[in-house]
Amino acid sequence: MIVAVTAAVIGAKRIGADETRAATAAEGEEAAWLEPLVTRARRAGLRVLEGRRLVLVTDRPTRAGDGVADLPMLFDQAFECWCDHYGMSADDAGEWRALGCLVVDRERFRAAGLLPAGVPEFANGFCDGSRFWLMDQSNPAYRRHLLLHEGVHAFTLTLRELATPVWYTEGVAEYLATHRLDHDADGSPRFVATPIPDRSEDVEQLGRIEMIRDLRTLDRAPALAGVLGQTAGEHGAIRDYAASWAAVALFANHPAYAESFANLERGPLSPDLDQRLAALPGWDADRAARDFDAFTDGLDYGWDFSRMAIDWTVSPPLDAPREFTVAADRGWQNAGASLAAGKRYALATHGRVGLGSMTDQASGLVTPLESEPAGISLEWYRGRPIGRLLVAQWGVDQPGSRPRFVVVAEGDAAEFEARFDGPVYLRVNDSPRGLTNNTGAYEVGLQSRPSR
Repeated sequence: MIVAVTAAVIGAKRIGADETRAATAAEGEEAAWLEPLVTRARRAGLRVLEGRRLVLVTDRPTRAGDGVADLPMLFDQAFECWCDHYGMSADDAGEWRALGCLVVDRERFRAAGLLPAGVPEFANGFCDGSRFWLMDQSNPAYRRHLLLHEGVHAFTLTLRELATPVWYTEGVAEYLATHRLDHDADGSPRFVATPIPDRSEDVEQLGRIEMIRDLRTLDRAPALAGVLGQTAGEHGAIRDYAASWAAVALFANHPAYAESFANLERGPLSPDLDQRLAALPGWDADRAARDFDAFTDGLDYGWDFSRMAIDWTVSPPLDAPREFTVAADRGWQNAGASLAAGKRYALATHGRVGLGSMTDQASGLVTPLESEPAGISLEWYRGRPIGRLLVAQWGVDQPGSRPRFVVVAEGDAAEFEARFDGPVYLRVNDSPRGLTNNTGAYEVGLQSRPSR
C-alpha cells in the first residue's frame, strides 16, 4: 500500500494580519476576514463550496463521483465530533469558520492572492490559524483525511489556542481526522469517527497501522519516551505521524489513562503538556512505556483497549502446580504467577471456546465456530491457527528491539523453558476484531519440571 501522510507545519511564520484572523476574534469579525478572500476566489474563477464551518476553494475541475462537493458537509459533521472530544458545545464556537484551499496548481492560488508568500512550500498540507491549504490527492478517502487533519489544526489552533509539543499537535490531528463514510437512507455520505479504524478498507491509503507493524518487524519502532521527546524539527516522516497517533490513541482510550487524559485535554493545550501529563494522578512512566510497547507490538484493526489492556503485576514464583482460566474474548492475561529464566515447565490445557460463526453465502446457513486449545486451521492469525492457546513472557527478544510478548509455549500440551524472570501471560489466538465474537475459556495447568 502506498502511504502518504500530511506534513502540516504548526507555529510557523504568520501570513499577515490582513489575511487571517486571531484566535480571539469576536463573532462579529468572522465574516470580515473571510468575505474578501471568497470574493477573490470567485473573481479568479475558482470553485467555492460552502458549509456552515468550512468554505472550500479549489481549482480541481468538477468530476462526478469524486466526493469533493461533499467535503464541507462532512467537515461540519466532523466539527461536531471535535467539539465533543474537547467537551465543548458547538454553540461555544459561535459562527467560527475555516477557509480551506484544495490545490491542484499553486500558481492559480498565488495569482488570486490566496496563497501568500509566507506560506512555506508544503508537501501535502499547511495550516495557519483559520486558514489551511492541502494539495489535491488522487484517492478520495485520503483527500478527506488530509482535509480533516488540517481542519483539526485550524480548530485547535484557534478555538483551543493550541501550543503543545509536536507529538500531541500532530497526533490529535491524525486521531480526530480518522474516519469512515456511512450513508444515510437518501444516499448522502455521513462522517463516522473511527480514531482506531475497524477495517483497513475504511482508511484507504492511510497505512498508519501497517507502518507501525513494519517498524516493529524491522526493530525500528520508537519507545514512548522517544515519541514524547521529539521536537518539531525532527517530526515529519510518515513513521512520526503514525507514532504520534499511537500515543494519543493510547492515552485517549486505555482504561488506565482515558479519564485523566480527557481532563488534561480540556485544560490548557500549552507547551507544558508533557509536564502536566506526568503529574496526572497515578501516572507511572514505566507502565505507560510498557503499555505503549504492548500496543505497538500487537496493533491491528479493531483494537479494543478494554479487552487488550495488560495487568503488569509481578506475581510470586510458580512453586507448585497451578490452574488458570484463560478467557477467549481478551488479549494477554496475567496468570498471577512468575517463571524463572532457564527453568523448565509443563503445560496441559483443556476446554472448548466459541470463535463466532461462519455463514454459507449460498444457503445462508450459520455455523458456530468452536475450538479446542490446539486451534482450528480454518483461519490463521499471525502465523498460528485461531483458537490456539498461547503462553508468553514479556521481554526483549533480540538485542536492540523493543520489548514484546515472546511466545514460549502453545497448544494443548507442551514442555518449555522460560525465557525471562517474570510473569507468565496467556491468551486465545485471534485478531483484536475477532475477540468481540468469542465466548468461553480454557483451563490451563502449569507446573515446574526438573531441569534436563
